[in-house]
Amino acid sequence: MDVWEELRLAAVEVVDRAYAPYSRYRVGAAARVDDGRVVVGCNVENAAYGVTLCAECGLVSQLHASGGGRLTHFVCVDAAGTVIMPCGRCRQLLMEHGGPALEVMTVRGVRRMDEVLPDAFGPHDLETIEGSRS
Repeated sequence: MDVWEELRLAAVEVVDRAYAPYSRYRVGAAARVDDGRVVVGCNVENAAYGVTLCAECGLVSQLHASGGGRLTHFVCVDAAGTVIMPCGRCRQLLMEHGGPALEVMTVRGVRRMDEVLPDAFGPHDLETIEGSRS
């Protein structure tokens, strides 16, 4: 099975576990890790809307809870199984855990993370600040 189909099916499966009683907008996400594992996540809403967890947050939490590593391929779907784009906050999260070469399935096909989030802020920016304080 193709990696993209495997990930899309994993995201479709986990979207049914999303907790979205307020927006009713369920999201599922799946990613391949550099060691071959597949990690998934679904959105979990909260009555205090600002503390809602996106599917990507759950996915990154599972990444670290199951041993860490780097994301290599990522896909996100809505309840109908349609590929959707991660929000800006989640693009930043994905960049942090997959880097510029992370491949992302988008509505316009597969794109690298550095295309999806060009000129991203990251750990290298923090190193620059620390270096200037020395």
